[in-house]
Amino acid sequence: MDTRLLVWLCTIAALSRTRSPAAAAGRSCADTRQVYSEKGYSTSTAPVTQISGEHLRLCPQDYTCCSSQMEETLSLQSERDFLKAIEDNSQFLLTTFTQRHRRFDEFFRELIDLSEKSMNQMFTKTYGRLFTQNTHVFQELFVELRRYYSGGSVSLTEVFSDFWSGLVERVFSLVNPQYQFSDDYLECVSKHTEQLQPFGDVPRKLRVQVSRAFIAARALSQGLAFGRDMVNTATKLTADSECVRGLMRQWYCPLCRGLPFLRPCHSLCLNVMKGCLANQAELDTEWNNFIDALYVVSEKLEGPFNFELAADSISVKVSEAIMHMQENSVSISRKVFQGCGNPSPARNKRSPSESGGNRKPFRTYTPEEKPTTAAGTNLDRLVTELKERLRPMRGFWVSLPHTICNDERMAADVTNEDRCWNGQTRGRYLPDVTGNGLASQINNPEVEVDIARPDVKVKQLIVDLKVVTNKLKHAERGQDINFIDSEEGSGSGGGDHDERYSDDWPGYGPHSPPYSKTPRNPVSNPAKPPRGRERNGSKWSRNNGQGGVKASATSPHLHTSSLVSLLSLQFVITVAPWWR
Repeated sequence: MDTRLLVWLCTIAALSRTRSPAAAAGRSCADTRQVYSEKGYSTSTAPVTQISGEHLRLCPQDYTCCSSQMEETLSLQSERDFLKAIEDNSQFLLTTFTQRHRRFDEFFRELIDLSEKSMNQMFTKTYGRLFTQNTHVFQELFVELRRYYSGGSVSLTEVFSDFWSGLVERVFSLVNPQYQFSDDYLECVSKHTEQLQPFGDVPRKLRVQVSRAFIAARALSQGLAFGRDMVNTATKLTADSECVRGLMRQWYCPLCRGLPFLRPCHSLCLNVMKGCLANQAELDTEWNNFIDALYVVSEKLEGPFNFELAADSISVKVSEAIMHMQENSVSISRKVFQGCGNPSPARNKRSPSESGGNRKPFRTYTPEEKPTTAAGTNLDRLVTELKERLRPMRGFWVSLPHTICNDERMAADVTNEDRCWNGQTRGRYLPDVTGNGLASQINNPEVEVDIARPDVKVKQLIVDLKVVTNKLKHAERGQDINFIDSEEGSGSGGGDHDERYSDDWPGYGPHSPPYSKTPRNPVSNPAKPPRGRERNGSKWSRNNGQGGVKASATSPHLHTSSLVSLLSLQFVITVAPWWR
């Protein structure tokens, strides 16, 4: 009897122990220890069985498989996982901007080189030694174009004004070989270039054509480089303590609870991510404006601001201009003599035979003869590839929380609402998902966000986005914002940017992206008084007055090189058939 009573009492005691908290504490932590070890951490501090969780600061203070050291280690791991997720999901942005910038930059620079090479080859074949001895004035034009594209503070209007001013002085001497002109006399000719229009309408058309293309090309290249740097900055963030708390609670508290394979509920994940990325969501509006502007500028480059056509047209337009002045030399010279006075006769009358013999008529390359760009790249292909990559970039920063939480490694599927980690245990997550941006986080149940203190770095990025977008939008209209308030005419900021020339632009249709509107109305801007060299006392000034004459801007450096470089071209234009 006593033996049976003893057995019964022992059984009751054993059953009591299995139902007690102490018995719950004895559950195995094998799965937790295994996952913890697989992440590269030592299990020396990891409990073998569950222990009381009063020591936990971030996870629910229930029975746990995590020591204090493990909780601290896993909170740091959750921050690393978060930053890695940001990096991974933004990689396509960084790759696109980096690769597209490199390809466009190489392409634009190569086209400039090919344009100069084409001019040298065509003019050398037509004029031989007479051109090769006088290439400096043309080289200076391409030097300035390269400097502008590379980001130099260069006014394209002044670049072309200087080029034509230097050229008109030399060509005027060439079409009047029987006279000797002083530097002062040639300055008078140059000063009244705009009124004389010795090259016809070619200088204006070339300036507009090339300026539009170069402005758009530079803006696109700079925009892509900015996008690369901006993404680098925006994604190099740190998680504050409140964000880390939310990250730890959703990703690693299940591990501490002994449920290492339980994923956080989708809505829980969204609330945590929206709280941690609230500042980045503030980029959305200006980011979308930036992407839209890049899209439009890229379309302009393959349409009305075609960079390939503009670069290819330089040599042809220059030849047309010189031929126009030669063909109209009599009337132009008569006007110059009336305005600047009668020149002195030349000491030795120059003969056409001194020009070096007959030359072949000027001609352009056929498509088969034209040099090709590296790897067969063309502008249409580059623009098409860029546009395909720009489209999915819109809304990136507000959609980033969804992108991360849609990853099955980060959160449970949205359809699995009952068998997921809700922040406390396995079950449905009840709170609503908050909105996007700082203001919407005031009631975020997972991450406490100080909505009154926007991130300083993000605020600066918003300002930078506005600045770059503004430049791109001006480039869409063929305007360089750096010179828009000081330039005459068009190209760098003038008023004829809506003109189209049928001989410049073969048929093209309207180009506007599916999600943005291209500005159509020109913006008029005040022009500064034109620069020029003042010549007091010329007959032109005395007879016509100063008020109605506009001076052509001339750089002293370019003017000097023009005088020297074109010296021996003086007899080429005297023989009309050579220039036709």
